Amino acid sequence: MTFEEEAVRRSRLVYSTSRILICSLFVLSPLQEASCAYVLMVTAVYWVSEAVPLGAAALVPAFLYPLFGVLKSSEVAAEYCKDTTLLLMGVICLAASIEKWNLHKRIALRMVMIAGAKPGMLVLGFMCCTVFLSMWLSNTSTTAMVMPIAEAVLQQLISTGVADAQEDYDNIESPEEDSGTVTIPEPEKPLDRKDSPYPTKRDHMICKCLSLSITYAATIGGLITITGTSTNLIFAEHFNSRYPDAKVINFGTWFIFSLPISIIMLILTWVWLHFLFLGCNFKETCSLSKKRKTRREELSERRIQKEYSKLGPISYPEIVTGIFFILMTLLWFTREPGFVPGWTSLFEKKGYRTDATISVLLGFLLFLIPARKPWPSAFSDRKKNSEKDSNPDPLAPMITWKDFQSLMPWEIVILVGGGYALAAGCKVSGLSVWIGRQLEPMNGLPPWAVTLLACLLVSTVTEFASNPATLTVFLPILSTLSETLQINPLHTLIPCTMCVSFGVMLPVGNPPNAIVFSYGHVQISDMVKAGFGVNLIGVMVVMLAIMTWGVPLFQLTEFPDWAIVRNVTDSL
Repeated sequence: MTFEEEAVRRSRLVYSTSRILICSLFVLSPLQEASCAYVLMVTAVYWVSEAVPLGAAALVPAFLYPLFGVLKSSEVAAEYCKDTTLLLMGVICLAASIEKWNLHKRIALRMVMIAGAKPGMLVLGFMCCTVFLSMWLSNTSTTAMVMPIAEAVLQQLISTGVADAQEDYDNIESPEEDSGTVTIPEPEKPLDRKDSPYPTKRDHMICKCLSLSITYAATIGGLITITGTSTNLIFAEHFNSRYPDAKVINFGTWFIFSLPISIIMLILTWVWLHFLFLGCNFKETCSLSKKRKTRREELSERRIQKEYSKLGPISYPEIVTGIFFILMTLLWFTREPGFVPGWTSLFEKKGYRTDATISVLLGFLLFLIPARKPWPSAFSDRKKNSEKDSNPDPLAPMITWKDFQSLMPWEIVILVGGGYALAAGCKVSGLSVWIGRQLEPMNGLPPWAVTLLACLLVSTVTEFASNPATLTVFLPILSTLSETLQINPLHTLIPCTMCVSFGVMLPVGNPPNAIVFSYGHVQISDMVKAGFGVNLIGVMVVMLAIMTWGVPLFQLTEFPDWAIVRNVTDSL
């Protein structure tokens, strides 16, 4: 689709959706439920069609709810800034410091150096470092950071030339050296350079495998922490607002539940991508033996080591950032671990300190701590000169407001606020109760079947709509469904929150997909084929988790007291 055609399409969408919105001003229904449902549908249409930016569409409840008499303007405004907004701001401060001082590059290159340059191990190494970074940075930022490093390695692989294609197989150990039954495959014929920039088809497959592995790993890593993705934050705020007496969702409980999911998904996704693009010969592509390394793999390792050497010795700002990173994680874990009293028990007043308190405190300190070492010596002259060049002001802090602004996703903040406003309108207007009545025929289904159907529905819709918008629409409906069917709300909300991130089949599914697709190594058919398998893996692993270790962690076998208060069937 050309730029002109895209502009025409968006203009038509803006015109049609704007006409719907204008007509709504003349359809003021006396029923609050109908008014709230109409606002929900109009907002959803804007989100799905993307006729206007997502953040702008999230402002629709801010003026339609007061016009329809569902909520006061001051009440709607209060929904647009919550505790999770402060949590996100603190994490962005740390992410800005990580990116500013290149700590992410050091971590990524070091992990790849450990993994080696064998195709299978190279892919696994990049996936591991991407998962780790995505735990703390946004999926989009992580992909944008790691992909250039991967591209440099891939270009080194390609630049060795067509002549090295023969050598890839000549350097494989012969059966006599290996004393096994290893068969030497026929040398792959080079591709016509006029038709393809890749020396061989095998090189093209490696490029596809590594590129797709990064976007999938960024998605998997975002599942691990409550701040890993915007959808996790949307779920946390919705749950804590709807069930204030629950006190079961925090950084620690989410991490304990999601870490095994991510590890299993990482391994299975790597195996799936290896099978799809590199074949089943894991011994050839994953061997750590130095004798089995080809010339091309040795050149790739040299390129990675060269990139790492450019970073120089670890600097003082990197050390400070690493300390803050570890400190923030430890304070999150020990705030209310559950099995032992946390550090919040030292304070007299309870419930005042949350994960956002820690996040904002440490983020604020990064604006105060100087980026230069406060005492002399210990630095070599070379490092002093380099720091003076990059940071001429000796009192300059670790990060500046400009660094923070460059990474702060204000559109996501407004989008999340719009979701809170929609949820508040559903609650006040009674739309949640009405939806609950319509879902009563599902009473005969077991909890696992309800959860599976919800996960499949959400993971399908999110392929065509943005992840935050999809979850924002479904969370109130799923909460009401759980209350109506007497199911622990966590039984449906947590799996669907994770499955909404599995929009991995199309470039429009999420920004990391688009970033990887822009490098030109993969086609849409590759992304659909690989993403379909990753989507199935994700849904199966999430269902396994919620039916096994999720049961004792969240007491899913019983309908909790904190949900009984909101049980719609009891109030009818």
